[in-house]
Amino acid sequence: MTHAEQHKMIVELQEYARKMNRYDQEDFDMYVKRDKDDEDLDTLSQKRLLQLHELYVVRKSRRT
Repeated sequence: MTHAEQHKMIVELQEYARKMNRYDQEDFDMYVKRDKDDEDLDTLSQKRLLQLHELYVVRKSRRT
């Protein structure tokens, strides 16, 4: 996962930050800080960010 993809996921998740539970919010805040510092995420952090993205960002199909 590239840094640009990570940044895009973080930006999309910021809209859903208020819906997150405490544990997810703490992880997300850490990822936001690391993104501001232009740090790349390690493999475990990338997987966790992907899980958060799949859990909170709702993709609507065009048919509905």
